Amino acid sequence: MPGTNLTREEARQRATLLTVDSYEIDLDLTGAQEGGTYRSVTTVRFDVAEGGGESFIDLVAPTVHEVTLNGDALDAAEVFQDSRIALPGLLPGRNVLRVVADCAYTNTGEGLHRFVDPVDDQAYLYTQFEVPDARRVFASFEQPDLKATFQFTVKAPEGWTVVSNSPTPEPKDNVWEFEPTPRISSYITALIVGPYHSVHSVYEKDGQSVPLGIYCRPSLAEHLDADAIFEVTRQGFDWFQEKFDYRYPFKKYDQLFVPEFNAGAMENAGAVTIRDQYVFRSKVTDAAYEGRAATILHELAHMWFGDLVTMEWWNDLWLNESFATYSEAACQADAPGSKWPHSWTTFANQMKTWAYRQDQLPSTHPIMADISDLDDVLVNFDGITYAKGASVLKQLVAYVGEDAFFRGVQAYFKRHAFGNTRLSDLLGALEETSGRDLKTWSKAWLETAGINVLRPEIETDANGVITSFAIRQEAPALPAGAKGEPTLRPHRIAIGAYDLDGDGKLVRGDRVELDVDGELTAVPQLVGKPRPAVLLLNDDDLSYAKVRLDEQSLAAVTEHLGDFTESLPRALCWASAWDMTRDAELATRDYLSLVLSGIGKESDIGVVQSLHRQVKLAIDQYAAPTAREALLTRWTEATLAHLRAAEAGSDHQLAWARAFAATARTPEQLDLLDALLDSTQTIEGLAVDTELRWAFVQRLAAVGRFGGSEIAAEYERDKTAAGERHAATARAARPTEAAKAEAWDSVVESDKLPNAVQEAVIAGFVQTDQRELLASYTERYFDALKDVWESRSHEMAQQIAVGLYPAVQVSQDTLDRTDAWLASAEPNAALRRLVSESRSGVERALKAQAADAAAAE
Repeated sequence: MPGTNLTREEARQRATLLTVDSYEIDLDLTGAQEGGTYRSVTTVRFDVAEGGGESFIDLVAPTVHEVTLNGDALDAAEVFQDSRIALPGLLPGRNVLRVVADCAYTNTGEGLHRFVDPVDDQAYLYTQFEVPDARRVFASFEQPDLKATFQFTVKAPEGWTVVSNSPTPEPKDNVWEFEPTPRISSYITALIVGPYHSVHSVYEKDGQSVPLGIYCRPSLAEHLDADAIFEVTRQGFDWFQEKFDYRYPFKKYDQLFVPEFNAGAMENAGAVTIRDQYVFRSKVTDAAYEGRAATILHELAHMWFGDLVTMEWWNDLWLNESFATYSEAACQADAPGSKWPHSWTTFANQMKTWAYRQDQLPSTHPIMADISDLDDVLVNFDGITYAKGASVLKQLVAYVGEDAFFRGVQAYFKRHAFGNTRLSDLLGALEETSGRDLKTWSKAWLETAGINVLRPEIETDANGVITSFAIRQEAPALPAGAKGEPTLRPHRIAIGAYDLDGDGKLVRGDRVELDVDGELTAVPQLVGKPRPAVLLLNDDDLSYAKVRLDEQSLAAVTEHLGDFTESLPRALCWASAWDMTRDAELATRDYLSLVLSGIGKESDIGVVQSLHRQVKLAIDQYAAPTAREALLTRWTEATLAHLRAAEAGSDHQLAWARAFAATARTPEQLDLLDALLDSTQTIEGLAVDTELRWAFVQRLAAVGRFGGSEIAAEYERDKTAAGERHAATARAARPTEAAKAEAWDSVVESDKLPNAVQEAVIAGFVQTDQRELLASYTERYFDALKDVWESRSHEMAQQIAVGLYPAVQVSQDTLDRTDAWLASAEPNAALRRLVSESRSGVERALKAQAADAAAAE
């Protein structure tokens, strides 16, 4: 609807006219156990710069009962249109608006989400407002630069808890009256309501005392490791307050693990919501704990960067997310007592890989994106905004120096506390502290799209001494449809020289750090030195670029990749090999051989698990179809061998068990899964607990071994929300026409499923070894897509648009069908982007399949 999609120009005009002072929001949630709607009463006080003007306030609600402006009742039916309430005849100076409405609980993870726990049949509520969904709960000027104070009063059922941004008060007659917040943006306000379980502590240092709380549903309380979560949180408080030289800006800090959350977490001021899958019900690897800690630190960093100081408009969303992403990794790497000092390896292995993938899509864009309206920003929470931006910030730290960087950040926080900023405000502060002119750097890195490739050019004499060394920088053409021009950029990089020691380990003997600029950069520091076994560009991962190895280094890495003594150079080489596979420069069969030769020596469990995912994707999508089954057989046999050889009870054993379950295919392999489930066979140290059982059940369902009765029996063992999702995945995975039709209808033809269950059904529906069974759904997808997009909420529609795209049908016909739909359906920009990105994956897979086939000839 036109009123729903706020434009940047509308927001600018409204901010010029209005200054918002305060909100008073009164919600009656006493009927939450039954659902439906609830009464929302909003009183807003705001100043108007000019008399006689008009504006609007945002609201998504089934019914508006009253609109009163400066004491005058307006006709609600007349002024409430298209999710906006028109405000005519505004007075100069102070205005007071009161809106009484019935707002709706949701099951989509947007606005005020309502979930009923099957364990206790109790309702649990939480809000999710980013980007534009505070307007689903109360009337609001829904843009980040119209900050105000927010005072919530909530009536809730007896025995429930209500948590918000301000400290939790004592209720009176089940009414919770919170004190006003500081001046913050509407999208970081929050309410979490229900019979939640909680654990409390306090952060104390140098006279500072901040109450800490952790919340989850009672059905998860036995699994809540609150001490570990508090430990990471305190490390973050220590590190961020020292680096930012600004005390935590709110009165308390609660972390609430909530059900059916669409994202990883949300930085609501003082009341962070986190997906409750981070309360681990079963054994997980250390990589999962590291990932949870990164999420905790990411949201804590947002309390300063995003909440204390907030972007003026969504163009600078990247500043929020990139800064938090960089800070989470830097804190984990440097904070005293951190359990994950190798976090830059994880960053290279996961964040950089995500960024490189996103930057090669037709939707690639500058880090500082051009966000013209809300539709643009809703699809912009991507690998550019988070991962490339954080990578470039890491490059900026190397460029200006860490001390100068954080001195600039400190000045920025002090100067703009509780205000709104643009990119120029941060760069200005960094220029002051570093003495560097960052305008050229900003233009090259933040205002252009695409990725550079760095290649070494090395010559040696007959004795193996380097006679010439240069780095060639390339700027590949942007993908078809992408805006902008290829750009060569300045890079601050290190070059590592690695040789084999007496124990057969690759050890760095020399390191050169330099600036790379232009097409060719000489490296005289290495001329005259003996050629080492491996010369690794962008060692220590300082810059953002795809890196290639010279022929001699590639040969050494192929033989000895697992022999690097440090995890980061291994991760960089793994990433380079994966990138070459995606770019059809390395055949899938050769990538598989490389992984199998080195993965047994890889100690970093996060890297091992990434390799598992990448190998399976490569075989499923990038292998020549005629070779796919043989490669899958080879890989599955290797996973079983590693499972049996892994140390009993180790993270590696668990990871290999999951990798084996993902592709088990022969009768003997499937018999083993079945036997592990019923305990007629065991593998020493392997705990076949709740989550691992579901992984086995889902695979046995996908190959037709298990049907509805076996899935139902497993659900009886695990009658929880997680069990419900896993069962939905297993049912949708069954290889029958009836199962696929049932799953399709529940997602596409009906809109009744909650967000998390819809996601689970989609995950089961799409099975890469069921291509023929799924082929008929390509046409059905395109027939239904536009109606789905226009009738569902953004989160629900995006799940369907991306999740059900026929990505497993790697063929020219899929590309042609997609092109025909894009030409005829005339989708809006957001939907066009999502479909074009999915199309790009099929196009890339076709090229990789051709390269793999050619390698076999």
